[in-house]
Amino acid sequence: MTRTDHASLPAVPRRTVLVSGASIAGPVLAFWLTRYGYAVTVVEKASAPRSGGYPVDVRGTALEVLRRMGLLSRLRDAHIDLRRLTFLRGDGSQVASIHPHTVTGGVAGRDLEVRRGDLADALYTAIRDDVEFVFDDSIHTLDQSGDGVDVTFHGGGSRTFDLVLGADGMHSRTRDMVFGPEEQFHRYLGYCFAVFTMRNTFGLSHETVMWNTPGRAAALYATGHGDELHAFLNFARPEPPFDAFPDPGAQRDLVAAVFADAGWEVPGILAAMREADDVFFDAVSQIRMPRWHRGRVALAGDAAYAPSFLTGQGTSLALVGAYMLAGSLADADHAEGFAAYERDTREFVAANQGLVGEGGATLFPTTVAALEQRNDRLRKLSDMPAAQGRPEHSALTLPTFTITNPTQHAHR
Repeated sequence: MTRTDHASLPAVPRRTVLVSGASIAGPVLAFWLTRYGYAVTVVEKASAPRSGGYPVDVRGTALEVLRRMGLLSRLRDAHIDLRRLTFLRGDGSQVASIHPHTVTGGVAGRDLEVRRGDLADALYTAIRDDVEFVFDDSIHTLDQSGDGVDVTFHGGGSRTFDLVLGADGMHSRTRDMVFGPEEQFHRYLGYCFAVFTMRNTFGLSHETVMWNTPGRAAALYATGHGDELHAFLNFARPEPPFDAFPDPGAQRDLVAAVFADAGWEVPGILAAMREADDVFFDAVSQIRMPRWHRGRVALAGDAAYAPSFLTGQGTSLALVGAYMLAGSLADADHAEGFAAYERDTREFVAANQGLVGEGGATLFPTTVAALEQRNDRLRKLSDMPAAQGRPEHSALTLPTFTITNPTQHAHR
């Protein structure tokens, strides 16, 4: 646990906030809430800030969040600059080679693509001296009252906070405790995937190569950093494989069985998966909730509105949503602030979650006919000019939040 108190902070007792999760949305919440006068604690089940990870995109309104945090220049230096996306048929022959923005709706020279670990490190560095971090721990129980939220931790001990904010991902424990089981908010999109790192023995750099047969895809993503690349295996499945989720061995067995007869480089990718120690397996899904707050608890990022990687907007929604939640609490009590957060952010979230249909149809057709139609579209796209961006990415004009009452955040 680390904590740094500064003499310049208000002398009156400040309102206290517990943020669950230290990936993307959590640190953004902590950054802004600290500047609005809150005393912030972040609890994270990992033992340290998470490094590495697959590349993520930041587009549209989310870029302005990073600019206001003073991080945009640093992250521009870490930009990956993916230059080519090549699609292959089942026999390994090429369908089309296009610029990735043609598919994603990104804008060359403006949008960011960075390793998730680079973004997480930039966010952590920006707040580590002003925020209390509790690593290798998590919330065990929550008990709300009119005066606060009593929290017990898995690592032992208990504390009371004025507010608790869940930024702990799609499978949020905070959401389960306060709003109920994930099943009622989980919208399965018909696919499962596994992603992991393997050696780059293919000579790839700043590019992705994707192999498709109906209902199956294998991709190799080379960022240009070192001799590793990200391998990705995706497959259609009518129902989520709930029995495999808690069992890494069952996950690998399922993926291997689905791709057992696949050609191209897939046998080598499967062999690498068996040896990899960083395999991440999950269903392609969204989280859709009628409300993102209850009492003194609210959710942000994937915990509240995971859009799925098919939209390419998960990281951007986390950045924008966390900024809006923190700002809505800048000069209001929690009831007013939470209501404003939902009112001002939900339309933007809905528009970006709605991009999911385009992503699935482009990347992962499930029938022979659909795959041929997709390939025809890709060949035409290769002759089109660069994308100008999707309007959904910038559908929210970021407000500026200020504190008009310096004693607003005295403990109460």
